[in-house]
Amino acid sequence: MANRERPLNIHVMVTEEEKEIIEERTRIAGFRSTGAYIRKIAIDGRIFKIDPTPLREISSQMTRLSTNINQITKRVNSTDNIYKEDVAELKEMTDELWQSLKSILSKLP
Repeated sequence: MANRERPLNIHVMVTEEEKEIIEERTRIAGFRSTGAYIRKIAIDGRIFKIDPTPLREISSQMTRLSTNINQITKRVNSTDNIYKEDVAELKEMTDELWQSLKSILSKLP
C-alpha cells in the first residue's frame, strides 16, 4: 500500500439510485472506472448555484414579445398594413431582451 500512487481513501455513502446515476455518468463521460470519474469531477468539476430570478424576467419579456408579435401578425393579415410604431415597439422589446440576456451571461463564470 505504501508504493501506491494514491494511498489515501475517501469513503462516501450513496443510495442505490445515486450509485446507478454515477455509474451511468461515468459511462457517458467515457471513463473506465468510477473512481477516475469521481476524482475528475471532485478536482476539476465546478458546481454553479444560479439565481433563477433573472431567467424568470427574461421568460416574461419573451412572453410579452411573442404576444406582441402575434397581435401585430393578426393585424397585418387582416389589414395588409404594418405600422412603424409596431416595428419600433418590437425593436425596443427585443433590445431590452438582449440587454437582459447579456447581463446574465456576463455574470456567468
